[in-house]
Order: sequence, then C-alpha cells, then structure tokens
Amino acid sequence: MGIVAGLDSSPDFTRIVVCDTDTGAVLRQGYAPHPVEAPDGVRPSDVDPQAWLLSLGEAAGGGLLEGVQAIGVSSQQNALIPLDAQGNTVRPAMVGGDKRAQVAAADLVDALGGREAWAQGVGSVPQAAQPVTKLRWLAKNEPENALRTAVLLQAHDWLVWQLLGRPVRRTTDRGGASGTGYWSAATGAYRPDLVELALGHQAMLPEVIGPADAAGTTPEGLLISAGTGETMAAAFGLGIGLGDAVVSLGASGSVMAVHPEALADQAGMITSLADATGMHLPVVTTLNAVRTLRGTAELLGLPDLESLSELAMKSTPGAHGLVLLPYLEGERTPNLPHTAGTLAGLRRESMKPEHLARAAFEGMLCGLADALDVLRGRGVEVRRVFLLGPAAELPAVQASAPSLFGAQVVVPQPADYAAIGAARQAAWALGVSQGTLDPRTPPAWQGAAAQVLEPGEELAVGQAVRQQFTAVREQTHPGAFHS
Repeated sequence: MGIVAGLDSSPDFTRIVVCDTDTGAVLRQGYAPHPVEAPDGVRPSDVDPQAWLLSLGEAAGGGLLEGVQAIGVSSQQNALIPLDAQGNTVRPAMVGGDKRAQVAAADLVDALGGREAWAQGVGSVPQAAQPVTKLRWLAKNEPENALRTAVLLQAHDWLVWQLLGRPVRRTTDRGGASGTGYWSAATGAYRPDLVELALGHQAMLPEVIGPADAAGTTPEGLLISAGTGETMAAAFGLGIGLGDAVVSLGASGSVMAVHPEALADQAGMITSLADATGMHLPVVTTLNAVRTLRGTAELLGLPDLESLSELAMKSTPGAHGLVLLPYLEGERTPNLPHTAGTLAGLRRESMKPEHLARAAFEGMLCGLADALDVLRGRGVEVRRVFLLGPAAELPAVQASAPSLFGAQVVVPQPADYAAIGAARQAAWALGVSQGTLDPRTPPAWQGAAAQVLEPGEELAVGQAVRQQFTAVREQTHPGAFHS
C-alpha cells in the first residue's frame, strides 16, 4: 500500500485529499480558501497566482502530507499566466470567463477565416474564457505586457512548476493543453501560428506529457504527476468511461462524454477536449441551467430552489402544456446569443404557480437534453448520465431527468471529485515509476457511491415533453440547430 495526494486549486479554494493507492479510499483531507477579495461577491478577473500557493500551504498544514509519495494537481481551467524570459509573472493571471475578451474572440474567428477553420484546426471556436483569446486581448490592450511575455502557462502548469522548484523544463497534460485554443486534441500538437496570431509573436509553450507520466520529483523526493484541468480531473475521479456522459448543473450547464476520438464541429457547439486518460472529452455548454431555476423562484416569490422543487412536484409531467424555453441570457446550444426566453402554452388551466415551476425544471433539462443530442448526433454513445451539482439533489430534477435524457441517471454522493481524480493520476504515475502499473491502464479505484435512477415507464411521457419543447423551439427559432 502507498499513499498519494490530490490537490484541487479551484477559483475560490484549495482542497487536498490523501488517498490509498490501491483502493482510492480517502484517508485525510485539507481545505483552505484563496486569500482573494471578491468585492460585491464578484470574482475578480485578475489574480496574483501567489495566492494559490498561500492557500495550498494552509490546506496542507498540520502534517497532512506526511507519508505521501506522490502528488497530483488539478486546477481551474482557462487561467492564463504570462511569464517573462526570467520566469516572472508579467501581470496577474487572467482567470475565468473573462468578458473583457469577447471582442477579441470575434476578432480571432475572423482573422483565421471563420468558425470552421478554428474547429478543424484545434477542435474549438474561440470563446472569451480561452487562453488564446486572452492573449489577443493582452496584445490589444496591454501591448507592453504582451511584448514582455515569453512563456505561457495555465494554472495547473504553474503550480506543478512551483512544486518542482521552478525547473527549466515546464510541462502540461493533454487535457489542459486541449482547452487553450492553440493545441489540437486531434493531432496532439500545438499550433504556434495561432499563438502568434493572438499575441503578435511566438512564446514558449509547456511540453505536453502523457497521462501516466511524471512531471518530475521535488527536492524532497515527492513525485509530481502531469496534472490536469478541473473538468478532466473530476471525470477521472468519478471513474467515467465509454458510454458515460456528465451533465453539470451550474448557473450555466455543461454536457461532456468520453469518446475514443476528437470531434470537430464547425458550428462551434462542441469543444473537443482531451481527458486525463488518453481518451477524448467532447463538451457542449448551455448558458442557462440553474439560473433558470433561480429566476423562476424569484418570480414566484420563493426563498430557495428547494421550495421551487416542492412546488413543481405538485404539477404533472408536461406542466399542463406550459413550455419554457430557458434562453434567458442568450444561448450557446443552440447558438442564439441575442435571444430571450419564451413561455408558451398559456391557458387558463395552466396559469398556476406549480405549472410554471414544473416548466422551469423541464425547460432547463430539455435544454441540456438538446446538448446531449448534439453529442449523440456525432456518434457519441450515451448509456448513462452522471448528474452533478447541488441542484441534482432536488426531487423535481430527479423525477424528470431520466425520462427527458432517455438514459439511466446516476447522482453521485457529494465529494471532491477533482481532487480525487488528481490523486488517482498521482497513483498512476507512481505505479508506473515503480513498475507496478501499466502506463496504458489507470489504477482501478472504486467508483463513486451514487443514487441510480432509471427512466422506467415514464420514458414515453418524457419523450412527449421533449417533443413539445422541440415544437416550441422550432416555431420560435426555426432551424436553430441547422444554421
């Protein structure tokens, strides 16, 4: 038996789990918030990455890492850390979905000749959050900083580099690289020309190492694995494989699935990422998920989502003909950036609070089912759907999701899956280094404890609700999925 640690540095905190290498059992845990002020509750777009190290040190305090042989690092995706030739940060890290870069994203699309050129080139169309787009913003708005930028890292790259003592060699993994907008999951290669297109000149990029490779060893002898982004680490921690999809219920929603090959989608709805095992992780995003529920709860004067769920359960599937298209802030799937939501089917008998509550849940889930169908339409097999996020526990979600998704739904117990995935990667790299594990086969840890929900007899009812939703969508936005 060995002991490894998984470190997840999210936008707000650091979580560390210490796990048994053979079973994945969590032995110890640590937590610390990031010392970053968020005025008015709004997360800043620029963050000094030293804050992540301070949080890491606090989370690892009290001897948490005693006996640990290897560490895996998961971190927030899309954070860009520009370094100068001496390895110093040129400016604070640009993190999250940086709305400042929306114009830069459109500029890049035009500069390369359209969405299809990007989709074919790197598997995604530039979005405001991506590092390639942030580079374009940097070149346009901070030209002096852009000129000083000599090295490009993401958050988990930077943390791994720091843990190793800032060696000359800098590394990343396939998962992290695939989200940059200048590395292709299909070819496994960088596109330096896209870095130059965005930044105005070339920059050094980290070496992309394999899923089971070690990035190096610390001066104290701790092995550090390749690291990866939070999405890939969470998928690895959950133990999903071929035939599995993950639907994440945040303010916005995302749908991802394991697939054996990269997908290129000229419409830009699919972002072709790589996972943490050597496979691929196509992702489809919706702008509206839980924000639809929160907006409906506010409209009905309800204090929380639990109350909205309780009210919705007083209605029946189909909400007495009431249909809500949840495109409240525009939408990405389908691509309707300037549209608004639609409430259809208003009749005297449907004008009741419980039917509107039910329509909000069904509309949110139908929007996510549309995203699932984008993947299915490209040959991605979906036999079961993992449902993540606090809203996954709501009875109104669990009552409707299996029949609307047309698949078995798995609701895992809450856990630090990104940190667990990072620990599993560390165990894999440690086993390969010791000759006990195959670099092609990760350690067989026990999957997440979960509640399993079957479509059952409600499947036909759910499909009728989907048809009703689709009819309203096609009437309101004809050809939205074919433009």
